[in-house]
Amino acid sequence: MVTPIRLSYGVLAATIILAGLLHLGVPLLVVLFSYFALRQLYFLTKRKWLALILFGVVVAGIAAAAMFFTRAAVLALPDVADTSLPSASAWAQKRQIELPFNDFESLRQAATDALGQEAHYLRNLANFAKTTSALLFFSIIGIIAAGSLFLKTGLDPHRGTHRLKNNLYSISCDEVSKRFRDFYRSFATVMGAQITISLINTVLTAIFLLAVRLPHAPLLIAVTFLCGFVPIVGNLVSNTVIVFVALTVSLKLAISALLFLVLIHKLEYFLNSKIIGDRIRNPIWLTLVALIIGERLMGVPGLILAPVVLNYLRVEMLTVEVPAAPEKVEAFNR
Repeated sequence: MVTPIRLSYGVLAATIILAGLLHLGVPLLVVLFSYFALRQLYFLTKRKWLALILFGVVVAGIAAAAMFFTRAAVLALPDVADTSLPSASAWAQKRQIELPFNDFESLRQAATDALGQEAHYLRNLANFAKTTSALLFFSIIGIIAAGSLFLKTGLDPHRGTHRLKNNLYSISCDEVSKRFRDFYRSFATVMGAQITISLINTVLTAIFLLAVRLPHAPLLIAVTFLCGFVPIVGNLVSNTVIVFVALTVSLKLAISALLFLVLIHKLEYFLNSKIIGDRIRNPIWLTLVALIIGERLMGVPGLILAPVVLNYLRVEMLTVEVPAAPEKVEAFNR
């Protein structure tokens, strides 16, 4: 293996390792997801500038929807709590269970007491805001980086102006670009499988939502489909939203929704392993192990990147020919 190829593998490995060590898994995923979306839009429009415009509209729409629903949830939480908590308290009293709250104010006080002193709570809140701001900033950088890569790929755009045509820098840039292109193809392969999983999960959830006539069912179905692009955790986010909406109707409906969604969540864990495993041609147990290791090393981003890395390693190793052992060659010649 020549030096530029070794260097390219080292750069890719260092990128993934540093993303885990420096907690930059989210920005890396933003780059991959953004580039994936841009490529799909380009496939539909056949024009890069139009794909970029549509992508900008989609990102702005998602950001606006997130802000709207977050604000609506914060404003509606006291009313929902005051409506649901008395039912929860009555249900607990029938079963001789003592709850530390019976309305929103007592719930807020219980939560504050559980978190500790007020100063400690405010410090945690400040740290959360700081972390969120950093993630938002890096995500914006990731989106810009993906747009730049989409418009002009390659690490050496001025290659034609160099005095030596096949210099070490240009050849190394070509090899590094090839490694990252192959890694992106693995990501796109896994995302194709994840879309299938999201569709299955969305159909099952939609049947439940329409059967119980939950308010805002069409919107919740759309949220479930979009969140389904993120393995395992995406379901947790959409399930939380559904249970929250169910609480506005009744505690019984919320419990029923929670039980049903937990069942779907457990099913999706094995669907992840089966469908993604079949797509990347790895056994279920190996995909499950990769998911567990990825989550332990990088958290949520590790869940998404684990099957991607697994598929990339398999594809790369399939391109390396290993000489047959001497005894096998001798046996074959006989």
